[in-house]
Amino acid sequence: MTDIAQLEQLKQQPPSILCLDDEANVLKSLVRLLRQHKFDVSVSTSGEDALEKMQNKQFDVVISDMRMPHMSGAEFLAKARKLAPDSQRILLTGFSDLESTISAVNEGGIHAYVQKPWQNDHLISVIQSGVEKFRLKKQNEILQFHVNQQNLQLKELNSNLEQLVDKRTKQIRNVLKKLEVANENEKREHQSTVELLYNFINANPYLDGKIAESIAGTCTQIARFLNVSQKSITLAPMAGYLAQIGLLAMDPELYNKPINKLNEVQRKTFYTHPSISQLMLMPATHLSDVSDAIYYQFERYDGQGIPKGLAGKDIPIGAMVLSVARDYWDYYQQSEPLLTTKQRHEFALNNIKLHSGSFYHPKIVNALEASHAALIASDTSIGSIKVMSAQELEENMTLANSLHSHTGIMLLPKGHVFNTKSIIKLQQLEAKKPTPFRIMVKTAK
Repeated sequence: MTDIAQLEQLKQQPPSILCLDDEANVLKSLVRLLRQHKFDVSVSTSGEDALEKMQNKQFDVVISDMRMPHMSGAEFLAKARKLAPDSQRILLTGFSDLESTISAVNEGGIHAYVQKPWQNDHLISVIQSGVEKFRLKKQNEILQFHVNQQNLQLKELNSNLEQLVDKRTKQIRNVLKKLEVANENEKREHQSTVELLYNFINANPYLDGKIAESIAGTCTQIARFLNVSQKSITLAPMAGYLAQIGLLAMDPELYNKPINKLNEVQRKTFYTHPSISQLMLMPATHLSDVSDAIYYQFERYDGQGIPKGLAGKDIPIGAMVLSVARDYWDYYQQSEPLLTTKQRHEFALNNIKLHSGSFYHPKIVNALEASHAALIASDTSIGSIKVMSAQELEENMTLANSLHSHTGIMLLPKGHVFNTKSIIKLQQLEAKKPTPFRIMVKTAK
């Protein structure tokens, strides 16, 4: 079968979905909903039966309930991941199952989770996104195989076949262009992964998602003033959003009160959360730089930090930026609440400057100071914010605060620059809501 025929066959096949739940009524509801949207649906009431089906058939998406007898959803998804790593894994879970859901992230490498009882439109949207990612990977495999085959054929050509060489070269360039488009879509998974994990933090009653958002914004400000690469600027806020993700695997007693209130054993345990974060992010290989920044966030410029005692330039730049942004907002929180916003920001900056050259890299402290006016302005300038609905959005507008659904799930991060695609998507979502979105957009001063 030719590559074009394979791609066409993949496009024509209805998406294949496997649903696992021990409750017959839940399965009936899922089958009825999915078949309305032209999905090819298979069902199982036990993990063993579902795994057997996966050995005999390839599924675009696998959906599993968390709580089941004999084999939990986390255990099943971990086995499903080994059996069919490309199949997208979605977990149906209750709010009370957060700890088990974290286990599924670690062991089963889930790509998305949906809380029960689900909303039909949201569930279908998550499944369709999973189907797109699965098929994108399959298209990549077909195209990559085609490239490899073309390369083998090129090696067999000789200098007397210049016309054939030219033809093959053009074919490879066309394939590579297709790969570039596919890989660009793959890059978008960076932000999706971060938003998924940030939603875990935001759902935890003992962790402040707003502080994580502030740290992320400060990381971006510092990175811009450091004049680093665009890639580093893009990754900087991701480390800020996920700096505390490892705490989700710990006893809330360790992080629902100030560190100076912990005993020595508790304090040592608390400072292992970056290591846990690194383990949690290990399946997301595209976030390796973000993982390193989080892991080394407690290193000090003078070499007296943890976990490795690295010093100076041996510390990853992302970790040094994160430590300054994190501590800046920690000092801000410690400041006297009766002070003005500007005074609290100045208190935080002065404390950071006290440790320049010891705790923090002087250049990063200077970048924080250089961006300080912009940081204060973004925190105090209410007049530069306009609230509007999705119907009023225009291209190149900038989102002032992250946008969440009514269930608390992040839809777009702070700083997102609206384009045609994101505007249309929000307008479609808004059309399904009883009331319009209240979207906070930055306006020119």
